[in-house]
Parts: sequence; C-alpha cells; structure tokens
Amino acid sequence: MFRTALRNVLAHKARLLMTVLAVMLGVAFVSGTLIFTDTYKNAATSQTAKSYAHVDVQVGENTDYSGESPGISRKTLDKIAGLDGVAGAAGRVDGLAYVADRDGGLIASGLFNSAANFAPGKDGKDPLYAFTDGGGPTGRGQIALDQHTADNGGYHVGDTVPVALKGPSKTYKLSGVFSTENDEVAAGGSLVLFDTPSAQRFFLQPGYFENVTVTAAPGVSSTELAADIGKVLPDSATAETGRQLADENAKLVEGDATLIGGILFAFAGVALFVSVFLIANTFTMLAAQRTRELALLRAVGASRTQVTRSVLIEAMMVGAVGAAAGLGLGAALAAVARATVDFDGGTPDGPLVVTSTTVLVAAVVGVLVTMVAAWLPARRAAKIPPVAAIGSAHLPATTRSLILRNSLGGIVTLLGAAVVVAGAGTGGSGGGGIVGFGALLAVMGVIVLIPLLSRPMIAVVQPLLRRGFGVSGILAGQNAVRSPRRTGATASALAIGLTLVSALTVLGVTLGQSMDRMTTDIVKADYMVTASGVRLDTSAATALRKVPGVRAVSPEQPAWMQLDGIQEDISAVAPADFDKALHLPVVSGSQGALAKGQIAVAEDEARSHGWNVGDTLAAVYEESGKSRRLTVGAVFASNEVVRPVVVSADVIGPDATGTFLSKIYVTTDGSTKEKALADALAGRPGTKIDDRQAIRNELSGTFDTVLNVLYALLAISLVIAVLGVVNTLAMSVFERQREVGMLRAVGLDRRGVTRMIQLEAVVIALFGAVIGIGLGSFLGWAVCELTKADIPGYALVLPWGRFGLFLLLAALVGLLAALWPARSAARLNLLTAIKTE
Repeated sequence: MFRTALRNVLAHKARLLMTVLAVMLGVAFVSGTLIFTDTYKNAATSQTAKSYAHVDVQVGENTDYSGESPGISRKTLDKIAGLDGVAGAAGRVDGLAYVADRDGGLIASGLFNSAANFAPGKDGKDPLYAFTDGGGPTGRGQIALDQHTADNGGYHVGDTVPVALKGPSKTYKLSGVFSTENDEVAAGGSLVLFDTPSAQRFFLQPGYFENVTVTAAPGVSSTELAADIGKVLPDSATAETGRQLADENAKLVEGDATLIGGILFAFAGVALFVSVFLIANTFTMLAAQRTRELALLRAVGASRTQVTRSVLIEAMMVGAVGAAAGLGLGAALAAVARATVDFDGGTPDGPLVVTSTTVLVAAVVGVLVTMVAAWLPARRAAKIPPVAAIGSAHLPATTRSLILRNSLGGIVTLLGAAVVVAGAGTGGSGGGGIVGFGALLAVMGVIVLIPLLSRPMIAVVQPLLRRGFGVSGILAGQNAVRSPRRTGATASALAIGLTLVSALTVLGVTLGQSMDRMTTDIVKADYMVTASGVRLDTSAATALRKVPGVRAVSPEQPAWMQLDGIQEDISAVAPADFDKALHLPVVSGSQGALAKGQIAVAEDEARSHGWNVGDTLAAVYEESGKSRRLTVGAVFASNEVVRPVVVSADVIGPDATGTFLSKIYVTTDGSTKEKALADALAGRPGTKIDDRQAIRNELSGTFDTVLNVLYALLAISLVIAVLGVVNTLAMSVFERQREVGMLRAVGLDRRGVTRMIQLEAVVIALFGAVIGIGLGSFLGWAVCELTKADIPGYALVLPWGRFGLFLLLAALVGLLAALWPARSAARLNLLTAIKTE
C-alpha cells in the first residue's frame, strides 16, 4: 500500500500543490515563531553576558532596605577597594542624556538615551569602554560618545556636541569615541560619558555612586569575593556576581520575546486551523475522483483499513514535504522579523538559531495536521463498495447523515450564541472566559451548518447572476450549490479569517471612535507638547508662557502616592490653567474642587475602592513618606487623557517625583503658530508639538495601529483561504472536464466558460465573507459589551464602510483565485474533454 500511495502522490502532484502550500504556510508561521524567539533569547543572553564580562562583582542598592540612602558612599568604595582579592573597584553613576544632531534633532529617538561616568583605573583606562579615538572626559565641559552615536551625529574628537539633561541643551567638547558591550548601546541607543564629579552632580549627589563594579584578583572566585564584600557593606547595599546579574537581565529581556511568541502562536494556530479545511477538501475531492480506482482495490482484496492507511500515507507524504518547505520559509520569516521588530527600542545582534526542537515541531505539526485533516476523507474512501468499480460513481451521503450534521450544527450554534450573550451580559473580566467559550461553540456550529446555509444564501444572488451574466451566471450559481459540502468547506476557511478580522474591526473602531469623542470633549487646548527625548521641566512651561498669543499653559506633572494604602498614579496640575486646557468629564462633585486642595478621582478607581465625593483619604507621599488627609472633591469618567487621580501641584509640592513634566497643554487666542512654540522650545531635542487633530490621533490612533498589526498576523490565514478557493476550483474543473466539453459543444464559447468559473469563485468567496462578517460582528459586539464600563461615552459602531471593503476584497480574491482554473477550463480540448470519463 505504501508503493500505491507513493504512486498516487506522484500522479496527482499538481492537484496536491495547494495542500502543500497551505501546510507550508502554517508550518512557516509556527517554525518562524520558534526560530525568532530562540534567536532573540540567545542574542539577549549573549549580549547581557558580554555587558558583564568585565564585572566579577557589582555592589548596588538593597531592594529590601526600607530606609533612605543616596547611594554607595566614597567611604564604602574605599573599603571595597582595600579588601584582599580585589584587583580594582570603580564607582558608577547612571542617568539620562540626550544628544542632538547638527540639525537639533534627537539621536536615537525612541531608544535608550543613557549617561554614565568615566571611571578609569590606575592605568587610566575604564575596562567597560574601549576608545577608538581620543580618550575619556577628564573635567567639566567634556564628554565621550559611543561610536554609533558619534557616527550618526557626524561628530569627531574636538567637536562641540549639544547634550540636553533636564532642560535646554548645552554644548560639550567631545574628548573621545568608544566602543562598548553595553546592552542598551547594542540595541541602538546612545551613551554619553561624563567625568565622575560631573556625573554625580547631574544625576545623584557628590561623593555617592549608583553602584560599584569590582574586578577580582587572579585566582579569586567571584562568589567568594561577593561574600567578602557583603561583610563590609551597609544595610542599604548588597553584592551580586556579574554572572547573577547577567542571568537576571537575560530573563527580563527574554520576557518580551516570550510574550510576542505566545501571540504569534495563537495566530499560527488560526492559520493551521484554516488549512485543515483546504486539506480535507482536497482529499475528499481526490477520493471522489478516484472512486473507481479505490473500488477496484477493494475488489481485488484490499481491506477498508488498507485503503484508509493508503490515503493517510499520502497525507503523511504531503505533510512531510510541506513541513520541510515551511521550515525553510519560517527561517526566512524569522530573519526578516529579527531585522524589523524592536523590543524596548532595539534587538540585539546574533546568529539565527534553529534548534532540533524547532525541526521536530515543524515535522510533527506539518504531518499531524495533514493526517488529521485527511482522516475523515480517508474513512469515506474506505467505505466505497467494490461494486463501484463497475461504474464511476459512489454512493452519496445519506439523508440521515445530512440531517444528523445539520441538527448537530444548529444545536451547537444556538448554544454558542446563548453562551456569548450570557457572557456579554455578565460583563467585566468574569464574562471574558464565558464569551470566549461561547465564541468557540458558535464558530464550530456555523462551520458545521455552512453546507446547509449555502443553498438559501446563494439562491438570493442567483437572479442577479441570471440577469447580469446570462447562461454563464446561471451555470455559476448552479455549480456553487451542486456540492454544498465542498462549497461549505471552501467558504469556511475564508469565513474563519473574516470572523476574526470583523470582530477586531468592530472592537477597534468602537474603541477608537469612543476615544476620539472623549478626546474632543476633554481637551480644550490648542496644542500638546510632549518629548520623546529630553524630559520637559518647568523651564519649558515658562518659555511657552512668553510666546505672544498664548492664553494658558497647563503643565502635567506625574507623581505617585498612597491613598488609603493603595498606590496611585497622580496627575499634578495648576488648577487655574488646567480649567482652560482640559474639561474633566465630572460625574459628581466639581472640577473647581482642585483649586481648594481637594482631589479628583477616576470613576473606575472610585468604584473599586468605594470612594465618594466628600470622603477623606489618608495620603502618604512616596518621596518623603510624610502623610496628610485629602478630600475627594470630584469623580470623573475614566479616560486616557489624565491619570486616575488629579491633584493640584501645590498639594504635591516638594514631594513630587522629580521636577519633570509628562506633557504641557497650550491654549492660545488663535493667532499663535506652531513654529513660535517650537522656537520657544529650541535646544530641547525630541520635543514634539501636536495640534488638536494630532492630539486626537495620538490618543485614538493606537487602536488603528493595533488593528493593522492584527490584520497583518491574520494575513497568512486569509492567504491559505484563498489557496483553498483556487484548489477547489482547479479540482472541480478537472472532474468536470466532460461537462465543460459538452457546454463548449452546445455553443458556450471560451469567454463564457471563463466567466462561469470566475463567477462561481466570486459567489463562494462572497458567501464565506458574508458568514464571516456576520459572525464577527456578533462576537465584536459581545467583546465591546464586556469592556463598555471602561469606555466613556460607549456606543457600538458597526463599520459598514469597512465591511463593504471586505466584501469587495472577497470578490476580488474570488476573481484572482479563478484565474488559473478558469484559464485551464477555457483551454480544454473540446473532443478530449467529451471523451473523459
């Protein structure tokens, strides 16, 4: 039977091509995800190991220490340096510094913008940095840059470089350019080195360090040295080996890859699920076309088990070929992803990693999915009676089996819909699992019912086909419903993809428009100033107030405090200017309460903690630990514009976390131009000024970005669905050769045959699209119902324009899918086709 299966695969290789492609795409998604995550994890681990290669022990802050400490003192550093086994000890200071290019733009925008101190040893060198030109900074007014930043800015030793710290940029003389294994620089960020006194003054406190890196003497174990160092440290500090720190950092950066890997696996599962329909349809049609051949095998002694095994061996061969091709394509996709996807600003370099586990998973997934999909067709093939060898037809599905299928599908669909509605009514996170389970039941039920739905739904468009396209339209409509199971299986693949796309679209558009309405209602300011680089400070707000035509400048300062023992994110504002820039959607109380020293709390936060207007809460400042009582003066609808708690900046005062501002709202009299604001903020690289439309796009555009990413991830599933349409039509043309020949003989020309096949493809594609859009809209509504409590001004939006676009694209997909089958049908030799059995 193995030789028989092999001959069948070789004999029908053209008809199995689409199945191989479907398996290949599904396996490519899975293997590409595994290769990408393994590659990233390997590169991240290697990079963190390199960054601590010159560090045997590092002394840093003890996170369990509850007291206050500015850092590691010079006295502690000297104690560490004097221990036996210590070859060298260097105090380190870290911070943020933003380097501007010659045009004033921020270098490494959106990435890491780090600063550190140059800490040379007795030999005048710092082991963490290898200088390729010049040397380290030795005094005020000097800096050194990493090679990548210097190249991007076009800076050379001796040049003056604008660098911003907490306010407008200042110029420094470039003393040297270096290379480093610092993981942030390796990810594409910038690193500025200052001399130690300057770094301490800018980022910490004179005489103190963030941490101390220690080099062990030859023959001294880093573990033993860490234990010895720990004995001389104050309670505020702790010692760890470089290997421990490298392992801890590697685990942190691996988390990003693991998270996105899980998301990709979910979409890979969708792609494989869709490919099951194509594979099952292919083997079903092949079994139908080989009825006489399979019956003859039965007639000469082959058992049902042997026939089943023969078909499954064919599936195994197809799956193996598809898996091998998918593994290669997956490696290529992983290489592309590594070059284009950023985690926390960058992706470390490293070789592509293809493990034995990935190869095994690719093989198992490809073969197993194909064999599972081919199992039912194989069983049906085994049931072909030997007497069918006399003719060319086998018994159709019995009425009892069709009634059983439709009844089961109807029950499962109704049960799923009921569960979804119940989950949507429950709301919140508790209803999420219920909706998910109901959605699974509903999708499975509709898939089972699709053959039944095909006849009445396609019958609706048959009059249009007849009037618009004549004989070709009539034949296309009849062919589309000739085999409901085949049509259903083909449409199911497209329906699944569009179900997910439509559900995501309903959710995204509803959330996006709700966010847009909320932004329009809340933000009254004309401009919003933010910074992707240098942190904004009060000097920026002062500069903006001096611009002619500016009526109000409302800075927002982030802060944190505990309210009744609960850690809260705070927006600290100036009430007088805040009223002119933002209008809080107050549910109870008054926005004016902020000027009285009272607080405003988001509705979700107030509800979850039982806070109401008039309640007095115990507040503990994070920075100083001081406490006071604060009164709730207003409750406002939760939104993304401000943090959950809004207070007057006077309430926070000196206890605010730093002096930086997260954003500044500017209200004008209408005469102020954006350029005037930009000129006032000159010298602050990375500063961004948004007008009202840009503010709306900034806050609501996130949903469109997420939607586009999800559309891209679902694209492979839709491509597989398209291959299913191509495959069904191509095999349908093959088994209808005699019919096509007879149509040509009675007068249907080649153009009519081509149009018939194209219309059939369009009808099937639109049928699947309508099912997918309808089911997706229902599931999208359910998800929106779950989240509506968190969406101010919630109103369900059905994006009819996008639905129309989906239908148009589905019709286009049908036309494109029909190109090859229609061309093949039109070019059939009339006499040869008529003689075909």
